[in-house]
Amino acid sequence: MKKQVCVIGLGRFGATVARELYQAGHDILALDTDEAKIQEMLGQVTYAVRADATSESVLREMGVADFDVGIVALGSDNIQASILVTVLLKSLAIPFIISRAANELHGETLERIGADKVVYPEMESARRVAHVDFNAGILDYMELAPNVGISKVRPPEGMLGRTLDAAELGSQGKFGVSVLAIRRGRSYILNPSKFEEIAPGDILLVAGKNEQISKLYGFAQELPPLAAD
Repeated sequence: MKKQVCVIGLGRFGATVARELYQAGHDILALDTDEAKIQEMLGQVTYAVRADATSESVLREMGVADFDVGIVALGSDNIQASILVTVLLKSLAIPFIISRAANELHGETLERIGADKVVYPEMESARRVAHVDFNAGILDYMELAPNVGISKVRPPEGMLGRTLDAAELGSQGKFGVSVLAIRRGRSYILNPSKFEEIAPGDILLVAGKNEQISKLYGFAQELPPLAAD
């Protein structure tokens, strides 16, 4: 459903969020005090306006009180402003407020003053780098719980040509890693059967303990050789 979204703060994070939401079909009002950033966003959002969002009167003049979602995307050098803007959006009765936090204390403060969702872009990026950077086969990572996550991986060569069952992937597999989906070309196979064969070029979306996922390439070497046709 199409939403009216106000994005406050047009650094790299805020600008990316604003563009993505606009391309998804939402009405986007982007606010920042930097005229250069406003000029860069022209044509990429519905409205881009140079304005001081720490002023309640300015927000009211912009019609922000009528918006469905408010996103406070101010950077880590503007913690005080991000808290103030979140409070103002809450006072305007915005139905859903998303605020960016620089650290856990900042995030806890934002939650206490009324943010419906708090995001930690820097912390999430750091976690992804820690889990991805040292293995070219692991393309992306998302933490679900401490020491448990979902990774996007290129299947090890030793698993190519095998079914998921034969590759010991699945809830009953000895490696403790489950395949949630397979990307094959431009299409996805969701919740694939254990009889689905892993093909060259496939990308696997796998879930499991971080330690098990990181050892996936080592596990593949333990598999018996494929039987000759």
